[in-house]
Amino acid sequence: MSNHETLRIDPTLIARALEEDIGFGDITTLCTVPAERTLTATIIARKPGVITGMEVAAAVFQAVDSDLQIEQLVTDGASVLAGEPLARIQGNARSILTAERTALNFLGRLSGIATLTAACVTAVAGTRAAIIDTRKTTPGLRALEKYAVRVGGGRNHRFALDDGILIKDNHIAAAGGIGPAIAGARQHAPHLLKIEVECETLEQVRQALEARADVILLDNMSVGQQREAVALIRQHDPRIQIEASGGIGTDPAPLAAVASTGVDFISLGALTHSAPNFDLSLECSE
Repeated sequence: MSNHETLRIDPTLIARALEEDIGFGDITTLCTVPAERTLTATIIARKPGVITGMEVAAAVFQAVDSDLQIEQLVTDGASVLAGEPLARIQGNARSILTAERTALNFLGRLSGIATLTAACVTAVAGTRAAIIDTRKTTPGLRALEKYAVRVGGGRNHRFALDDGILIKDNHIAAAGGIGPAIAGARQHAPHLLKIEVECETLEQVRQALEARADVILLDNMSVGQQREAVALIRQHDPRIQIEASGGIGTDPAPLAAVASTGVDFISLGALTHSAPNFDLSLECSE
């Protein structure tokens, strides 16, 4: 999916988020702001980064009050500086203040993921390694969070369990070994579906090669072990794709070191489960 493809926003997700935040009503705003008061509000970035979620934030304001006028000053994927205005909202003051937190929560969460992803992509630039996400996403927000990864320049791993075969350590244990697990997958899976297997040791890599895995995931290996595994796999069959995961983190130096081993993918759960929230503010004027 292109970073510029229109994001499909689930209105029920917006409705649930607003219900969670508003409850039976925004008591503070109702008590302090006259019903007829109008304002102009500006969303401002408070640090540099990659903005994602502009359409989602706009959808929140529109869900609260369809009469609000929203001017988006940047689009998803824009790199912004601290202090840069992102959007202006004009209309009923009560509506703007009631929608503020939910809109900024979505925008801050998604921009934080995109910003972290972009930094990781930069760290491996010039290598064959692509930065990819995992299923370690916030329940209910997977589509949005994986969209933010794409906007940040990363790629998506599986969206759900029915999206591909990834044989992990517990599958191996339950199946009785890597060989039986891959054999079972070969027997039941459609012929167009690749089979990936997680390996924690070089011996498991050899077993995966013997069982004809399509993709091999090097899990929690040192850089030295990864380099040795990559050489072994490439010698056996250069068409096999190689993924590194586990204990890598998002700091540039470790990422660059893993990328230098020649892996095709580096999967990082931290892109979605540990991305810092992007700092934003909404400032109102007459």
